[in-house]
Amino acid sequence: MTLIQLEYLLALDKYRHFATAAEHSYVTQPTLSMQIQKLEDELGVQIFDRSVIPVEATPVGRRIIEQAKNTLAEFKRIQDIIHDHINILEGTTRLAIIPTLAPYLLPLFLNKFLTKYPQVNLVIQELTTKQILAGLKDGSIDMALVATPLKEPYTVEYPLFYETFVAYLDPGHPLAEKRVISTQSLEMNNVWLLNDSHCMRSQVFDMCENFSGATLYKNVQYESGSLETLKKLVDVNKGMTFLPRMATLEMTGEELDKIRFFEAPEPVREISLITHQNFSRKAILQALEDEILYNIPQEFKNKNIGKRILSIRLT
Repeated sequence: MTLIQLEYLLALDKYRHFATAAEHSYVTQPTLSMQIQKLEDELGVQIFDRSVIPVEATPVGRRIIEQAKNTLAEFKRIQDIIHDHINILEGTTRLAIIPTLAPYLLPLFLNKFLTKYPQVNLVIQELTTKQILAGLKDGSIDMALVATPLKEPYTVEYPLFYETFVAYLDPGHPLAEKRVISTQSLEMNNVWLLNDSHCMRSQVFDMCENFSGATLYKNVQYESGSLETLKKLVDVNKGMTFLPRMATLEMTGEELDKIRFFEAPEPVREISLITHQNFSRKAILQALEDEILYNIPQEFKNKNIGKRILSIRLT
């Protein structure tokens, strides 16, 4: 049994097709098929049922595949420990980031980080918090930028900064006359929301206790996956929505006129780097943390004093 055989095993389990798994493993199909067959012969069991399309793992095969994931993850950690010990920042790091943060935070630090650490290959994915937690658990993600606290037992959270929430409303909205509003003054009957795959939605519910689920139009219920779409809906169809402060940094003057801040304690979300509890590449974690904090605006570096951290409920 070899590590490369285990890698082929996981590739076939992922793609469920010999040719596709071989292509993503950068080998020929006969090579991949031969190595998996050799592994099955050595173990004396059939790992995959080839009589169905796409191929499926057998019951014992599923157990072997799960163990193979653990074995390869532990082997990678040995390599990571060595790199961390000699302070080498190189190799591939798989970073995930939630969609309500990615378009605003990544441009602030990414190019500078890659210029500073040219030997680091970042593989970045936009994923929901639920997908990120699953990826950390199965080893397909190394670290992630998410809203916390999540308090999952297998993760470690490294808080970076606190991001204020603001209201974005059309000029004819009843609250437009005020420059600062309170969460208690919100009448949640004309609000455009993210869909329930986003953790920010649950934070809005936490912020607005009187939310009734009604929308601006009685004959439409629209739940977006994009903050930019929500802004456009307010611009064209009136109503209001909620945005994290970083989403306002490049707004025009006309857009900024639609922003309303909240009275103290301001509702905020805590943004953290999170890893699996067994993650061992502390040097690259520290480098990423330092680069993010160096490049974000000063207002995000203020301590969380007099603010209210919104809770997260994962559905």
